[in-house]
Amino acid sequence: MSNTITRRNAARIASGTALAFAMGAALTLAASPAAAQMADKEKCFGVALKGKNDCAAGPGTTCAGTSKMDHQGNAWSLVPKGSCEKTASPTSSTGFGQLAAFKEKMS
Repeated sequence: MSNTITRRNAARIASGTALAFAMGAALTLAASPAAAQMADKEKCFGVALKGKNDCAAGPGTTCAGTSKMDHQGNAWSLVPKGSCEKTASPTSSTGFGQLAAFKEKMS
């Protein structure tokens, strides 16, 4: 009887291990498309419209959709890589989006 119990336990452990590996692989594959999409995007500050920013807009905001004004200097949106500094931002000192948060200029 002891051998039967040991074989059952070994089979359960093997099944559990296989399941864990399979779930890990599935999660990795699920995350891959998001990582691939992020590779050709960049955070662009100062181009989001009020309430249309992507996540983490700085102090006083919590996450996506929380920017308080158009072209807020600490609110960002994901844009195609290389296009940020060509995108208009009237509150930026350069007149275009920036790759880092900035203090808005007053008109």
